Amino acid sequence: MCGLSGFVDFNKKLTREQLMRSCNTLQHRGPDDYGDTFFETTEAFVGLSHRRLAILDLSPGAHQPMQSIDGSVILILNGEVYNFKEIRVELQAKGYHFLSGSDTEVILQAYQHFGIDCINHFIGMFSVVIYDASIQKIFLIRDRPGVKPLYYYFADGYFLFASELKAFHPFPCFKKEIDAASATLYFKYGYIKAPNSIFKNTRKLQPGYFATIDLASKSIQLKQYWNVLDYYNKPAFFSIDKTQALQELEKLCVSAFQYRMISDVPVGIFLSGGYDSSLLAAILQNNSANKIKTFTIGFNEKQFNEANHAKKIAQYLGTDHNEHFCTAASASEVILALPFYYDEPFGDSSAIPTVLLSRFAKQQVTVALSADGADELFAGYNRYTQLSTINKVQKIVPVSIRRTIAKMIGSVPAINTKYKKIALLLSECDSTTSGDLLNTVFLETDLQNLLQPDFAYDVISEKKHTREKSGFINSLLAADFTSYLPDDILAKVDRAAMSTGLEAREPFLDHRLVEWAAQLPVDMKYNNGHKKYLLTELTHQYLPGELMKRPKMGFGIPLRSWLKGSLKALVMQTIIEENLSKQNVLDKNYVLQLKEDYYSGKINDDQQIWLILMFLLWWNEWM
Repeated sequence: MCGLSGFVDFNKKLTREQLMRSCNTLQHRGPDDYGDTFFETTEAFVGLSHRRLAILDLSPGAHQPMQSIDGSVILILNGEVYNFKEIRVELQAKGYHFLSGSDTEVILQAYQHFGIDCINHFIGMFSVVIYDASIQKIFLIRDRPGVKPLYYYFADGYFLFASELKAFHPFPCFKKEIDAASATLYFKYGYIKAPNSIFKNTRKLQPGYFATIDLASKSIQLKQYWNVLDYYNKPAFFSIDKTQALQELEKLCVSAFQYRMISDVPVGIFLSGGYDSSLLAAILQNNSANKIKTFTIGFNEKQFNEANHAKKIAQYLGTDHNEHFCTAASASEVILALPFYYDEPFGDSSAIPTVLLSRFAKQQVTVALSADGADELFAGYNRYTQLSTINKVQKIVPVSIRRTIAKMIGSVPAINTKYKKIALLLSECDSTTSGDLLNTVFLETDLQNLLQPDFAYDVISEKKHTREKSGFINSLLAADFTSYLPDDILAKVDRAAMSTGLEAREPFLDHRLVEWAAQLPVDMKYNNGHKKYLLTELTHQYLPGELMKRPKMGFGIPLRSWLKGSLKALVMQTIIEENLSKQNVLDKNYVLQLKEDYYSGKINDDQQIWLILMFLLWWNEWM
């Protein structure tokens, strides 16, 4: 929902016209309305602007920026607070009066009553900017798991903030200088981990944080108000049995799912046919008198196609089901649009079907529920099994033997990244490092060759350890929740959905469910190789086992066949000497040799070619 942008200009040079141009770059996020405010304080010019996607209270009464009755507080919001009605009743009992039916006004008056502590009362997804004239401070707030994005730029007396990076480009003070560490992070993982951003002096506000800009001291202070690791590090619910756990999980799911159906516009569900989205659809359809709309993206390539599974689930549940197929031709069109909407290098190729699915759903609904986050909460990825096996090998086989085997593997000429990883994993003994390594696209040694000297930045993986008792699996889950989930998965879904004016909601990321799942005993998440154990057991209470029991497919595309088929022409006209000579990040000769080796069959690292392709398309779009 919505897009926002603004600035605090301590030089008093930026204009309202520049503010308007900035926010209008986000029109795709909020096609229904525009609003701004521009004023001068003793210290600075301040501008706040907003593009609205109307979801709750469609009347002009919910227009933003929204100002308090006494004029001391101004607020802009991207997102939703789902429990706004309960908070509103609480505030009314304390004497507050409301002029609209929006959650925005509830947030505004909750701030006036509780101060910045109001964020601890909210259930939702949100990026919020609050200007408080009484204390001459501006607060930037991002929701706990990081569903909604918020960027900021601070240099030379200019503080800019926005929902997307593209909103900074209209400001003449914004300098497009590539950050070496961020470029390295992109080629290492396929995305840029927060708080980094592709440009220098530009940061992502991290999930569960708020920033305070003090106009008097011209300073910024960051504070974390919520941390998932606090819950992983609490003692697990060891006294809970399976029956109790299932009852509590169902209770939390019903509440979280139903909250995200609150809307004054049509709502649908992204249905893949896997456990997470099927449970979401099953619970909501079971509690609805009307047919819920479900949407699925399919592929003609059988090994990637989940549409037939989703259709069977929809038929069983009785939803109003709709399916759309992603072809190589439609993918080609979307690929050229990705650099604009993602506006920093982004290498998750599943952005393609996510954009197509969003466009398809937008034809009938304005809100779509997505089942992201369940894999990170309940151990659903296949890599958890792989890493668990590796961890056992690391414990059983002496390190000297493992390193000897690793050296033998590494000595094989023209070895692919997959086998290099195996060699490194045999040498490693730390769970967090092992998980990080498995997610790597370009290894450290490859990065030294890929990047030009000024950009071959040695990125040290940030280790966010849970305590020893939390266990190996929990350490992997916590690491994925704090980085891969917000910086890849949620960024992918937000930009894809908002590119077409569709709001994507994430029911499994209700913080009450997240906190509870973090403290759940590990064997109720990963049980003797059985991934998502408790969640699958709950799903079987709603759907027959024969409908559900199949190998996990993941949300991928036939990347190799497309790169070597329909997308080959795009690669050949993009990864060329002319384009490589325009940029100063990649080593031209290494990249051209890598492309030649890929198409001659010497190597088969599809992701490496894809990341280079997307980087060059991004460079051509923005640099």
